[in-house]
Amino acid sequence: MRIPTIHGIIERRILVNYVAEPEFVEKILPKPFRPKIYKGKAIVGICLIRLKNIKPKGLPNFIGVNSENGAHRIAVEWDENGKTKEGVYIPRRDTSLKLNALVGGKIFPGKHYLANFNVKEQNNHFHIDFVSSDHTIIEIDAKLNHKLNDNSIFETIENVSAFFENGSVGYSPNGKNFDGLKLETYKWEVKPLEVANVKSSFFENKDIFPTGSIQFDNALLMENIEHEWKSLKTINQCF
Repeated sequence: MRIPTIHGIIERRILVNYVAEPEFVEKILPKPFRPKIYKGKAIVGICLIRLKNIKPKGLPNFIGVNSENGAHRIAVEWDENGKTKEGVYIPRRDTSLKLNALVGGKIFPGKHYLANFNVKEQNNHFHIDFVSSDHTIIEIDAKLNHKLNDNSIFETIENVSAFFENGSVGYSPNGKNFDGLKLETYKWEVKPLEVANVKSSFFENKDIFPTGSIQFDNALLMENIEHEWKSLKTINQCF
């Protein structure tokens, strides 16, 4: 699957990040992907992103589309042509836009579940929740903060920023293959969020992550980022 370069604005992007025991993350990762380990832990999470004026690069903004989206993400590594690559594996995507749900997995990488998003943003306070068509639930309440969560495994905002900037390549399942996109931002700036409440039916599923195997670590905010999505070569699944 090759799509033209897509251009637009990331109006708001919240990265909700967890640390998990690698052995349980390995069980939900298809080959050739393996968990990217940071201080002995796998890093997983959710991207809650509002996109504005999304359209093929070079076309006018007025034909672009806007949407709220959620993506479950797992930081991964894999071997390609004798080199170790890094990025994220995206087992599921959710969207407010019916068009994305219709073309996801056909024109745009990854099946997209249609979801009902509820978003409230005021004075640097953020509430986002959604329920998808298969009843997956996400909820977060957070506010802008001047420092990273004191208990974060990353310790500094510079550490966590570098970790996610280096993981700008994402792969989504499509049958027996994985379709890839690379996010190229015109600038990269993340700000820490203080989280009062966070819920995820996926990461709280005890059949996937038994008690004690996963915990919330931090959340980050990006705003008003001009960017491009570029299609990558498909990776074949290993058995």
